[in-house]
This record gives sequence, C-alpha cells and structure tokens, in this order.
Amino acid sequence: MSSGLALRSDPAPILACTVSRNVHQFDLLIEDMEAALGDAWGDLTFDEALAFLDQPDASDLEFFALAVTSDDAADLGHVGELIVSCKARAIHTVIVAQDLSPAALHELLRLGADDFVPYPLAEGALHDAIARIRDAKTKQLQAVAIAPAADDAAADPIAEKNAAPPAQIAPRMDGSAAVFAVQGLAGGTGASTLAVNLAWELAIIDKQKAPSVCLMDFDLQAGTISTYLDLPRRDMVIELLQDAQTMDVDAFKQALLGYDGKMSIFPAPPELLPIDMIGPEDVEALLNLATQCFDIVVVDMPHTLVMWTETVLQRADVYFVTMELDMRSAQNAMRFIKALRGEGLPTEKLNFVLNRAPGMTDLNGKGRVKKLAESLGVKISTQLPDGGKQVSQAGDHGEPLAQTAKKNALRREIAKLAGGLHKAMLGEVAAKR
Repeated sequence: MSSGLALRSDPAPILACTVSRNVHQFDLLIEDMEAALGDAWGDLTFDEALAFLDQPDASDLEFFALAVTSDDAADLGHVGELIVSCKARAIHTVIVAQDLSPAALHELLRLGADDFVPYPLAEGALHDAIARIRDAKTKQLQAVAIAPAADDAAADPIAEKNAAPPAQIAPRMDGSAAVFAVQGLAGGTGASTLAVNLAWELAIIDKQKAPSVCLMDFDLQAGTISTYLDLPRRDMVIELLQDAQTMDVDAFKQALLGYDGKMSIFPAPPELLPIDMIGPEDVEALLNLATQCFDIVVVDMPHTLVMWTETVLQRADVYFVTMELDMRSAQNAMRFIKALRGEGLPTEKLNFVLNRAPGMTDLNGKGRVKKLAESLGVKISTQLPDGGKQVSQAGDHGEPLAQTAKKNALRREIAKLAGGLHKAMLGEVAAKR
C-alpha cells in the first residue's frame, strides 16, 4: 500500500480506496484492507478522492472506505459531496466511523452511504461489509440482466403479491386500536418469529370481519420482518423516520408494504442506522399514525433498551418479552425488570413468553420453569413449544407458519394466543357500545 494513487506503479487495478485526513490514524483499517484486497487498494484524502473519480482508473473501483472521526463532523461537506459523487457513478461507500455522533452518521447515510462500521474495527467487520457490498452488486447485475423493458407492464407476480399494499387500510372493528409489542430478552428467543406469526394470525382470525393489522419493525439495525415475509426494503423508510413528527397519514401509508392483501408492514430501513436515530416523539408519532389506520398494531422491538422503549411500553396493551429456559435469559430478564422498576414503568403490562418450553410430560423441565418464575418474581403466562425445522423453513420461504406448516405445534399455540387477544378486543369494543 502506498500513499497517493498517482505514484503507484503496480499495474493491478485499484478495487477500493480508503479516504481520510490521515489513514495512519486507522491502523486496524489498513490491516483489514490489506487482508481483504492485498495490493489492490490505495489511500486518498477527500480532495484527492473527488479528483480521482474523474480518472480512467476509477472505473475499476468497487468501493470507498471513508474513515471519518469526530474532527470531521464540523465539516461534513467534503464527505457528503464524495458520497453523492460515488453514488452517481455506482461506486459503493462504507463509513468507518470513529466517535461520530448519531446525527452526523445519519446525515451521511441519508446522502447515500451504503454501510457503516464503527472504529476500532471488530474482527471481521470490514470483511462482512465488503461481502455485503459485493452481494448487493451481484444482485443488481442479476436484476438488470433479467429485468423486463421499462415499458413492459408485466411484473413479477410474487413481488407484486408481497410488495403491494393491501387494498383497504382502515379500522374495521370500530374501537380503539390495540398495540402489542414483542421484545426478545436474548438473541434467538423467537421474538421476531412471534411478532410475524402473531400479526398474521390476528389478520386472518375472522374471515367475515378480520381486523386490520399493521406489523411495525422498529429494530433499526437488525430488523428481519422483511426477510421473514420475503418483502423488499424501501429507502424511503429512512426519510420517513427522520420526518416522523411531520408525516401525515398519506405519507405513512406510502411507506407500508402489504402481505397477501391481509396485513400491512412498516419495514426496517434498508441500511444500518444508529438505534437512537429516532426519539420518543418520533415513535409516538409513528404509533399515532398506525393506530389511526389499523385495528391492531404489532411492534417488533430491538433487543436493547432504548430511550423510546418507555414510549412503546406505555402505549402497548400487552408487552411480550421472549426468553428461554437458560441462564442468559434469566439474567437478562432480571436486569430488564430491575431497569423498568427503577424508572417506575408499568411492569404489569409485561407478558413473559417462554420459547421452546418443555412438554407436558417433562416434569423436570416444568419444575425448572416454576423455579425460574419464582426467582424472577413473575408469572410466565405464555409457553410456546419448539416448532422444529419448520420454523426456519417458513422463514426461508418468506411465509408465516400458518401457510407452510398449519399443524405445527408452535403455530397452534400462537393461534390460540391470537384468539385470546382478539376475544379480549371484541369484549372491549362491545363494552364501549
């Protein structure tokens, strides 16, 4: 690696460049670039990078790694200009952010940066970012190769089915909208699986007068609802999150995706965003819009507690927290309860969901469940069985369990849970009349 591309004598094409004020402040970045690209990369300043884009050698570029520190936050103009120029030339950009504020990072992502990794770099972080870039480029090339002509009215029937919003978006039960939130206390405890399948069961629960349902993915970094339902991600979601407090109902509806004409989805953004990019007021505004348009709103929450967790908890009728029968879930549950009580938040709304619960004949397992509940001082109200391989297969197919494995034990239990919630809603609506 040499400093300055104009002095390079290596005839190998330059596939990537680091761009920074001083790349030697990013030793880990240098090591990872060399490991990933060998000699096929160089380093530039921001001014040099803009000039290099007009040179013939730039035609081979795959991406720029923009190393930005808090010192650059005062003047993001050069960085933003470079991102816009790269986007116009179909060159990807990765932000390597050191001590950069969420607002500054969001601004760079809004301008078109494709990814970001925090510095110091975690092991494999840059490698994964490069893999995502190359995968996205491959998909773009494949899409161009198979795409119909611009004036061809025919569309992919599967994409049309999944991407089109439902024909009707309006409350149908004539009562106050219900809000159900789902949060995992540890990774892999089935929170998103529960959110997707609970929302779908509620959407199909009554063939004559099914409630209108909106599933909202509030996990800004690891949201997987779109993947679970094989739906596209929309760039406009980032702008809508930024303007949530001024968004009207029409703009909100435009952000929604539809699934099978029965359920609407507010997807997670296509890019990794800082989890605190939105605040309590933004989340309150989004929930207000959703409850104006739908009978039921199901919110898939991030695993971490954020400054707007309280907002969702206060709005939720039931706040499901998923866990498993292991030490990590028990410890996280204890910390979670302690944090809520410390802030004076309503823990009575919590519904503890034990995923992969022991079977009826597993007396030892049942004893462990009882001991866990007693040690936490809570009631584990919902116990879901292990759905087996059919759960992951349903996710791979982009369909709820009810469509791929109707008789699955986990699907039956979630359907029972949805039935109980729907019955309670009907009771409240009748009482108001």
